[in-house]
Amino acid sequence: MLIGVISDTHDHLDNIITAIEIFKEKRVELIIHLGDIVSPFCLDFFNNSGIEWMGIFGNNDGEIEILLKKSGGRLTKEPREEVVSGKLILMVHTAYSFVDNLAKIDYYDVILYGHTHRPVIKKIGKTLVVNPGEACGLLTKKATAAIVDLEKLEAELVEL
Repeated sequence: MLIGVISDTHDHLDNIITAIEIFKEKRVELIIHLGDIVSPFCLDFFNNSGIEWMGIFGNNDGEIEILLKKSGGRLTKEPREEVVSGKLILMVHTAYSFVDNLAKIDYYDVILYGHTHRPVIKKIGKTLVVNPGEACGLLTKKATAAIVDLEKLEAELVEL
């Protein structure tokens, strides 16, 4: 199963649309948003994508109650654990500082995090650690997302 991973969209609608188009082209079955969506109107694109999605709130997400309602409960606070296609996934946004140490205990199959705006793809023990970077492209001037293959426990970065 392929999942599309996106974070720190910060209301950048063009890049949200581009990411969803890439996810559709790659036949992604689930999108995970790792926070900092910011405004509720951005969720329309995920809700209407035809791809199942879930996510967590980031530190810059405003109007939490509207985001929660508009997401249909698909957004939650961090940390969030989910089993997807038999793999245990941890999702965090601001709680990224302990990710490497947590990966070393080999409890999670995949740890996904955002907030830093810098992409990371690495294996620590059996755990795949992925930060898709920033979809908005504002800080690094490079808009990115990631596609994770849960069967192979591999990931690739995609430019938006």
